[in-house]
Amino acid sequence: MIHCFKLCGYNIVLDVASGSIHTVDDLAYDVIRLYELVIDGKDISVLTARVSALHPDVSEDEILEVVTDIEGLRSRGKLFSPDGFASVVKAECNAPLSALCLNVSHVCNMSCEYCFAGCCEDRQGDGSSVSSGAIQAGMTQCVTDKTDEPSPCLLMSLETAKAAVDFLVAESAERQNLDIDFFGGEPLLNRQVIKDVVAYAREIERSKAGKKFRFTLTTNALLIDDDVINFTNNQMHNVVLSLDGRPRVHDAMRKLPAGDGSYSAVVENIRKLVDARRGKGYYIRGTFTRHNTDFVNDILHISNLGYKEISMEPVISKPGDSFGFMPDDLETLCEQYETLAVEMLRLEKLGTGFNFYHFNLDLLEGPCVHKRVAGCGVGTEYMAVTPSGELYPCHQFVGDRKFLLGDVWRGVVNNTLRNQFAGCSIYSRPECRECWARFYCSGGCAANAYNASGSINGIYEFGCELFKKRMECAIMMKVANEAGALRSSR
Repeated sequence: MIHCFKLCGYNIVLDVASGSIHTVDDLAYDVIRLYELVIDGKDISVLTARVSALHPDVSEDEILEVVTDIEGLRSRGKLFSPDGFASVVKAECNAPLSALCLNVSHVCNMSCEYCFAGCCEDRQGDGSSVSSGAIQAGMTQCVTDKTDEPSPCLLMSLETAKAAVDFLVAESAERQNLDIDFFGGEPLLNRQVIKDVVAYAREIERSKAGKKFRFTLTTNALLIDDDVINFTNNQMHNVVLSLDGRPRVHDAMRKLPAGDGSYSAVVENIRKLVDARRGKGYYIRGTFTRHNTDFVNDILHISNLGYKEISMEPVISKPGDSFGFMPDDLETLCEQYETLAVEMLRLEKLGTGFNFYHFNLDLLEGPCVHKRVAGCGVGTEYMAVTPSGELYPCHQFVGDRKFLLGDVWRGVVNNTLRNQFAGCSIYSRPECRECWARFYCSGGCAANAYNASGSINGIYEFGCELFKKRMECAIMMKVANEAGALRSSR
């Protein structure tokens, strides 16, 4: 399979299975695009006739010369190469655990309209709600619940956090590098447990040869102070900081419980932390909605604040949400990604460029074949832990009892479910088998697929189209940068 597209003046051809990328002139572009007529068994005269109609000033010999070049690339596995990776997938759970998302807090000190977790809503199932003020005052206690009944736990206890680390170590087999993400809610509402469990993991590193932990903190930045800054700089491999962009955009969605906007406080705290990290890992993560389909302006606003590591995610919404996307938004959003790619290339030439997470594309040392085929390892290599110690495939499945895997004391008890996730791949989704972007998205997000289609082996079609546009932009930027490097070397 090949994918041909035109973007920013470049004619680009991607060979899907090999990952080879070719930039070609108009004639070669059309010959390659129509070459599958020959592969389908039609006489080559059908191809030359079609191409001649598009390029009346080109001779048949010139067309056949391009065909010869194509056949040479095909013989070397650079064009129309076969997909031979289906055997990589095994519908069984044999990959050891390597990462946990610790939901150390199921409460938050913000009231974000689009929050998938609903942390400021009912978390106990009895119609009541718990304020962040009550949490900070110690009015709500987190208790360990090892029963099969849903737990009312809101803050993870140190006992549960340690058990989660023990579970990760025990299930990691020979894997040496282990990842733990501190997530919420707002995880810094439970900062002492975070500190203590990091210390516990560092002690394991010293006592168990070969185990190394990397920690990531995701925070809304409201509780960042000197203590948090010192701790994260010493212990966190990465810090994810939530900022949606321009003040009016951020404040419309990311509100304080009283309804006020949070932009001013967040921006000031982010500045302090990033300045103090002195090049250590961080990125600014925003969400855009139907209320700001001109989200490129929000990305550029963040860049203009001086931040070079930026992610801006499309919102995932429920039917009826006013901020959720509609099908007629797709064209506008795709145009925005193209606009962003062009602007990033311009800024890079000026020496003021930045890294946009969704345009990251490593053509030389990208993910291994297994990751390209099977994805992030949700439910197998990666799991989420609730404050009560329950295990779910990832944070987006938390609370849906159909996806309860077990808990950190007993381990995974629902192996049927784990095997279902292990079997998820680009080959378990019929739509993915015929998609040119399948080796870049690895089948996409299982949670988004489930929410959109009712099956973890389904797809989220709107998200797929956005992803494909992002990949076209990322490939075009690689081509443009390579072309610029060639020009500068001459």
